[in-house]
Amino acid sequence: MHNSSTHPAAASGTFSLGGDLLIHRLGFGAMRITGPGVWGPPADRKESIRVLQRAVDLGVDFIDTADAYGPFISEELIAEALSPYPDGLVIATKGGFKRSGPNQWHTNGDPAYLRRACDGSLQRLKVDRIDLYQLHRVDPNVPAEEQFAVLAELQQEGKIRHIGLSEVSVAQIEAARKQIAVVSVQNRYNLADRRYDDVLDYCEREGIGFIPWYPLNTGKLANTGGPLAEISARLHATPAQIALAWLLRRSPVMLPIPGTSSVAHLEENLAGATVTLTDDDYRRLDEATHALI
Repeated sequence: MHNSSTHPAAASGTFSLGGDLLIHRLGFGAMRITGPGVWGPPADRKESIRVLQRAVDLGVDFIDTADAYGPFISEELIAEALSPYPDGLVIATKGGFKRSGPNQWHTNGDPAYLRRACDGSLQRLKVDRIDLYQLHRVDPNVPAEEQFAVLAELQQEGKIRHIGLSEVSVAQIEAARKQIAVVSVQNRYNLADRRYDDVLDYCEREGIGFIPWYPLNTGKLANTGGPLAEISARLHATPAQIALAWLLRRSPVMLPIPGTSSVAHLEENLAGATVTLTDDDYRRLDEATHALI
C-alpha cells in the first residue's frame, strides 16, 4: 500500500467506481492545464506535462478531463505525458459541449455529435476504451432519452466502460438510470456552494461516485476570524487543504478533483488528503456553510 508521505493521494481512501475500478478518492481535474478561459494551449506546456506526471507519482490514479478543455488540448497533453498509461490509472473524459472561444460553452447533445466526440476522445487519449465517459451537460434542445441512448450504444460497442453525468438533478439521474447504469455524477459542490446536497445524498444512498467540480472554493468562509481560518492555522494547513479534507469527510462517495497548472499547487492540494479534521472541526465548518445559505 502507498504511504501518505510519498503518495498523499492514497491517504484519501478508495472508492470502487462502477464496482470494478478501485481508485483513490482524491483525483486530478485537467481543465486548468489549458490556456486562459480553458482555451488554447497552456502558457507553460512543459509545466503542464510535469503536473500530470507528478500527480501520478503522488498516488493520483483518477484523472478527469473533457474534449471541450482547450478544446482537445487537455486530452492531448494527458496522452503525451502519461501514455502508455500505468496499470490502474483511470482516465475519465466528457462530451457534449462545443467551444467557440475563451469561456464560451455551447451544449450539443445531438447523438451524432456525441458519437463523433467519443471517437475523437478515444483517438486523442490513445485508448481503445474510455474508462468513464460523462455527458458534460444534458442538452435541453435534444430529447434526453436520445442522449442517454447513444451513450448506451457506445458502451455496448465497447468504446466506453462506464457512464457518468454532469450538472444533473436527482430527477435527471433517475430518468437516465431507466436506460443506462450511471456510475458517477459530476456537479459543482464545495464548502461555499452546497445546493446539490440532495444529489450527493442520493449518490451516497445509491453507491454512485460524486465528483465535485470547483472543490477548493471557500467563499466568505476564508475571511479572517472565521472557523476556516482558525482551523487552518491550528492544523498548519491552507484553507484549500481544509476544504478538501472537509469534502472527503462529507461522504464516502466524494471524489474531489482539484486542478492546477502548477506542480507546487498540485503538491499543496494533494497534501489536503493527509489533513485530519476532528468531529468538532467538521461540525463547525458544516454549520458555517449552512449559515451562508
